[in-house]
Amino acid sequence: MIWDIISTGMSTVLDVLPIVVILVGFQFVVIRRMPPNPQRMAVGFLYVLFGLTLFLVGLEQALFPLGRTMASQLTAPEFTGSVEGIINWRDYMWVYVFAFAIGFATTVAEPSLIAVAIKAEEISGGALNATGLRLAVAFGVAVGVSLGAYRIVSGTPLPYYIMAGYVVVIFQTMRASKTIIPLAYDSGGVTTSTVTVPVVAALGLGLASAIPGRSPLIDGFGLIAFASVFPIMSVLGYAMLADNYQKRKKQASTDAAKKQDVEERKSS
Repeated sequence: MIWDIISTGMSTVLDVLPIVVILVGFQFVVIRRMPPNPQRMAVGFLYVLFGLTLFLVGLEQALFPLGRTMASQLTAPEFTGSVEGIINWRDYMWVYVFAFAIGFATTVAEPSLIAVAIKAEEISGGALNATGLRLAVAFGVAVGVSLGAYRIVSGTPLPYYIMAGYVVVIFQTMRASKTIIPLAYDSGGVTTSTVTVPVVAALGLGLASAIPGRSPLIDGFGLIAFASVFPIMSVLGYAMLADNYQKRKKQASTDAAKKQDVEERKSS
C-alpha cells in the first residue's frame, strides 16, 4: 500500500508538472509579476498533489474492484436465473436498475455540476433553478448509463446509439431557446468529472468482464459517451418543458384577465 501511494504520487507530480510550468511561465515571462500569496499557492499545490494521489490510489483499491464485484454479482446465472452461456437481455433487469441508480447518484454528487448549477442560477437571476438543473442532468446520465449497460449486455454497436443521440440533440437545439443551449452543452461535460467517471468506467469494465462473449476493450468502454450525450438531451428537454409551462401559465393568466374584464363590462 505504501509503495502504491509513493509510486502514484511520483506519477501525479509528473502529470501536474506541465500545468505548473505553464502557469508559472506565463506569470513571470508574460505578466512579469509576482503572484499574490505565493506561499498559500505552494501549499495549495501540495494539497492538490496529495489529494490526487489518494484519489487515484482509492480508485485502484476500492472503486474499480467494487465495480467489477457488483457487475459479477448482478450478472451471475444464479442471481439472474439465466442459463449459463445464453445471453438474454431481459435477464439483466437489475443491472439496468443499478446502472440507472448509480448514474443518478454519482451525478447529483458531482462537485463540478453543483458549481455550474449554482452559477447558472446566480447569473440567470433565479430563472434557472439549480436543483432542477442538477436533477435534469442526473436523470440524463442515469438514462444514458442504463442504456449503455443494455448495450454491453446485448453487444450492439456503440456508434448507433451515439449517432442517434446526437441526431436528437440537433433537433432539440433547433427548437430550444438560445439561452439554454450553451448551458445544456456544457452539462454534458461537467458530468464526466471526478465522481462520475471512475464509478461508471468501473461498472462498464466490470460488466464487459463478467458477461460471456464481451470484450472489456471493445464493450467495456463507451459508458462515458452515454453519460455525456444524454444530459444534453435531458437539459434541453427540461428547458423546453419549462418554457411551455411558462407560456401556458402566462396564457392562462391573460385569458383569466380578459374574462374578468368582460364580466366587469357586462355588470356595468
